[in-house]
Order: sequence, then structure tokens, then C-alpha cells
Amino acid sequence: MIEREEMEIPERVVATEAPNEEREFEVGLRPQSLADFVGQDDIKENLSIFIEAAKKREEPIEHVLLYGNPGLGKTTLAHIIAHEMGSQIRVTSGPALERIGDLAAILSNLGRGDILFIDEIHRLNKTIEEICSPELNGKRNLQKAARL
Repeated sequence: MIEREEMEIPERVVATEAPNEEREFEVGLRPQSLADFVGQDDIKENLSIFIEAAKKREEPIEHVLLYGNPGLGKTTLAHIIAHEMGSQIRVTSGPALERIGDLAAILSNLGRGDILFIDEIHRLNKTIEEICSPELNGKRNLQKAARL
């Protein structure tokens, strides 16, 4: 039996990026363009239109919600969108965002056009879910909420 003192208990993960080794490994396996992505033809066609329209307007792509069962390519598509838009992607998960400050820290470090991918968004803390709700007025309300 392992004594509690001997166990290494990791801190909770709020990092927005995977370690370098993981990123390098994933880059080699993950498709980099919609043309390389196999399956989901209707979704690929829609995303292609969204991406081209955003590029022509010289603006970031509009909000995109990818949903479905595990293994359908949501994370891969998010990375493809970022790659095709020439944007950085920041990845986190719903359960990792425990406090308003966690979300504020990530949002404050996003650049124009950067993409925030929240995996398992359905598991967001209710308070954070309310902040992300469309009825609220973006950054101003996030700053107000962060003071609570």
C-alpha cells in the first residue's frame, strides 16, 4: 500500500497548452487542413465557407460550436480551423475552469483572432457558464464578475 506522503498528487490543470512533447507528437498525427480531414463532409463544407468568408473580410472567424459524441473529430477540427485561419489555439476543458479567475486568465492572454477551445464544455461550472451566456456583455461583465 502506498502511503499518502509518497503519493505525488498533481495540481489541477488549467494550462492552455499541452507540453511541447505532446504538441509535437499530435502535430504529426493530426490533419492540418480540411482537405486532409476524413469524413464529416457537410461540416467540412460549412467550415470551409466560414473560414473563407472570415479571410475575405480580414476578420476572425465567428463563434463555432462543435458538438457530438467522443471520437468524431471536434478537437481536430478546432485545430484545423486555427491552422487554416493562421491563428493560435488555446485548449482547456470545462472541468479545469473551476473559478472565474481561471477563465479570466485565459481570456486576458488571447490575442486577436486566437481560438479558445473548451473541451467538455458541458461540464463547466454554473457560474462560469452564466458568464459565457450570450445575454451578458462580454469583457465588461467578466471583469465585474471577477471582482465577486
